[in-house]
Order: sequence, then C-alpha cells, then structure tokens
Amino acid sequence: MRKLIFSINMTLDGYIDHTAVIADDELHERASELLRGADIVLYGRIAYELMAEYWPTAPSDPSITPSMREFANTINNAQKIVYSKTMKTASWNTKIVREVNPDEIRAMKLLPGKDILLGPGASIAQTFMNLGLIDEYRFVMQPIIIGKGKRLFTDNDKRKDLLLIGQNTYHSGVVELIYHPRNEPTQ
Repeated sequence: MRKLIFSINMTLDGYIDHTAVIADDELHERASELLRGADIVLYGRIAYELMAEYWPTAPSDPSITPSMREFANTINNAQKIVYSKTMKTASWNTKIVREVNPDEIRAMKLLPGKDILLGPGASIAQTFMNLGLIDEYRFVMQPIIIGKGKRLFTDNDKRKDLLLIGQNTYHSGVVELIYHPRNEPTQ
C-alpha cells in the first residue's frame, strides 16, 4: 500500500510562512528526493497557486542553483491534483478535483505505485488529518521564531497521537521530524 505523506516547513513557534524559511541547496535536494519517491502531489488551491506561480518557469532562470533547477524539473514533471471549488482551469500536469473524497483517497492508496505527497497548506492538511488519511507527517522545523502568521492545525476536532519514526538534521540547523499516526489515539 502506498503512503500518503504530508510534509511542511514550520517555524519553531509553530507558524507556516514560506517567505520566512531556509530554502538552501540541501533542503531542495531533500525535497527532490521526496518527490522522486511519489507518483502524485495533492494540493489545496492556495499552496498550488503559490507553487504554480514560480516553479514552471524556474528552470529557465539562470540565477537559480543546480539543486533548485533539479527541484523545479522534478516538481514540474510530477502529476498533481488540486482541490478547489473555485478554479476553472489548471495547467502544470494538474487535475482539478472539487472536494476531498476519503474513499477515493483510500482507493488511490491501494493502487500500485509510489507514495502520494500532500503539498503544504494548513487547510488541506487539516482536512486530510481529520479524515485520518495521512500515513506520515514530515515536519521540517526551521530554526526561526517569527511570532506571528498562520498556524498549522488550528481547527483540530480531536487529539492525534504520533510516533516519531525518524529525523534528519541539516547543516542549516533545520530538523526534519518524521512521524506516523499511532494506531489507537489517546482520548
């Protein structure tokens, strides 16, 4: 069975802000590696639009590093689904789906192939978590405190216990914490 993996950059004080994080060569290489292990990337509309605004044309930018170019080529070739009730069209190897159907996601996980990635985004992550669809959480903890912004998982409707199964430490001070949901959450 394929895993559905959610990965997101977060500050130490629990905020998600793509403009505040370290995005160096080492982290781009790690992100490319994660993408190569997946068949498809799922997005909410906001994160999708942020990614689609830059990455499709990034390979032609002479100022980007080789690791950014590798990431751009990898993400550009990936198949994507964006969950949106308002988008009319999408390019960038993307299919628009109007709402998250848990049965469709569970069926997708049973198909042969590589893992499924859930792109960054608080709302889509909250939906997938509440439906019990995430098999692996990868919190990329940035050594930054910003004191304001958007928090992840602000509308939890129940407790979710996680089991630390791995971690990676990077030269920048970033630490990636990898968790699986525990089978029986504690109430």
